[in-house]
Amino acid sequence: MSHTLVAFHAHPDDEALLTAGTLAKAAAAGHRVVLVVATDGALGLTSGDFQDELGTRRLQELQRSAAAMGVARVIHLGYADSGMVGDVPPDPPGGRRFVRATGAAGLLAGILREENADVLMSYDAAGGYGHRDHVKVHEVGAQAARLAGTPRVVEATVPRELLTRAVRLVSRIHRLPSDFDVEVYERAFTPRAQITHRVDVRGQISAKRAAMRAHASQAAADDGADRTLSGFLQIPRPIYDVIFGREWFRDPAHTGPLDDDIFAGLA
Repeated sequence: MSHTLVAFHAHPDDEALLTAGTLAKAAAAGHRVVLVVATDGALGLTSGDFQDELGTRRLQELQRSAAAMGVARVIHLGYADSGMVGDVPPDPPGGRRFVRATGAAGLLAGILREENADVLMSYDAAGGYGHRDHVKVHEVGAQAARLAGTPRVVEATVPRELLTRAVRLVSRIHRLPSDFDVEVYERAFTPRAQITHRVDVRGQISAKRAAMRAHASQAAADDGADRTLSGFLQIPRPIYDVIFGREWFRDPAHTGPLDDDIFAGLA
């Protein structure tokens, strides 16, 4: 039986890092996959070559990523990027920073109802590594699912302990970007004991790499140093497959042992 999965993310490229394999796997199995982003990511870091109309460019990159995964529909909620550090910038003319949004849950709930969604994919309560727009995705997603009566919510995450070990291993064999802070990952994401789903996506690893490659603006920097995304893509394939060949989720309503199918048990 096919189901509908709505994946809700903060910015273009977020879908590629934590969930691309699961989205591609769901689409390949005949499920309908809908990708929703809250913002266009216009405040993302990049090189000068990509600065002009960065938001527009990143939404175009999102479309290429979605095509690589087999996504059926892509939706931008229309909010402005809130930025990652410092004070939240003023709202742009005619717009609203996502972190200040008051009606986002209603918009997302409308999409969930329209799509008759069986599963909503969002983020864990920490917002992964703590980006304020990611935390907002968690809050908005949980509220929208309640409003729409969506049967299942799965929060994309990574086992904190495993991620820290993997990052330290990679740092020994590959030069990571200078802005890469390993200690951030020791405080981020979800403890292993709270993970409810582990999805094997090694069969979709090529689609996941293609989704990551689609976001060229987020792999570029003016100082010649690699950005984090670029660094990930330069990891040799066998090691890349080990690091990115599984994806993890937390279903707050899940009971029982670790599952490998986010659709298991749905009517």
